[in-house]
Amino acid sequence: MTADEWVRRERSFRGISQRLAIEYLETLGADRVDDDRVEADDWAADLSSQSVGIGPSVSLTQVDIVFEGDPETLDSLVERFAQKAMRAGG
Repeated sequence: MTADEWVRRERSFRGISQRLAIEYLETLGADRVDDDRVEADDWAADLSSQSVGIGPSVSLTQVDIVFEGDPETLDSLVERFAQKAMRAGG
């Protein structure tokens, strides 16, 4: 499958830093190619982060990730990443 046939999945994760998200993606087979992008053979991900309020006085970091890749690979990848991020974020 070529990159032209890849699909996109956008997900947001709260309570995890962008640095840690990139480390997790690297453990799932990616290489960091920029401060906010990782790439593997059949998928890639672009990351951004922001602070979001969850009440009158509490805010958390939210990492937004745009995954791109082969649909069969991506579904499993996003699920495995989400499990890692959930444990990190509490």
